[in-house]
Amino acid sequence: MHAKAKTADLFSRLRAGQVAQLRRLDSPRKLQDFLDYDIAYNGGEDSTCLSVSEVLRQRRAHCIEGAMLAAAAFLLQGRKALLLDLRANPRDDDHVIAPFTENGRWGAVAKSCFCGLRYREPVYRSFGELARSYFEFYYNDTGEKTLREFSAPFEVSRLKPDWLCSEKNVFYVSRKLDALRHTQMVPYQQQRRLRRADSLLRQAEIIGCTGAPLTKSSPRPYRKRQPR
Repeated sequence: MHAKAKTADLFSRLRAGQVAQLRRLDSPRKLQDFLDYDIAYNGGEDSTCLSVSEVLRQRRAHCIEGAMLAAAAFLLQGRKALLLDLRANPRDDDHVIAPFTENGRWGAVAKSCFCGLRYREPVYRSFGELARSYFEFYYNDTGEKTLREFSAPFEVSRLKPDWLCSEKNVFYVSRKLDALRHTQMVPYQQQRRLRRADSLLRQAEIIGCTGAPLTKSSPRPYRKRQPR
């Protein structure tokens, strides 16, 4: 099947109006604004991995759910639709971003309740350099810098169509990413010498992480750390 016809068939499974909504998000900047200002952070007690259709319906997402939405929009734009897994040590949660390229440089769209784990401008020379840009902003409740590994970008075209349209959780997507070969970021002997995150940075990072979308007019008060 021709690539355009195959994409059209895939997106025909979405609810009425959802394709048009994704088409309006026709740049990485618009996508990031949408995730920041229109989609609440999905930090509930129940674990989820919502499909793109369910994210648009429920208007909430955590990192992998937001990354899948961004990948869906990239697919409609004719870009490569990718997911990239950032793996933490056992004392923190992993993070998933949606990388993209412009003029041969890498950037990313990402959903997080932490400022430094969101958008990256396309200025990085490789996906590895892009992944490493998250290191200083990736820490747990104690300020320990916890990012340890990153995967190669994974093409969502390798997934079953239900990542886009299922009414049920699609946890298999996170399992696929976790099974990828990951590249170590910090040598083991260096890990114990890492400086803790600055306390002022930690306070600034969680501004707006109440679970509601950010507002463009003013920051929201923060609360304790939630999953990424």
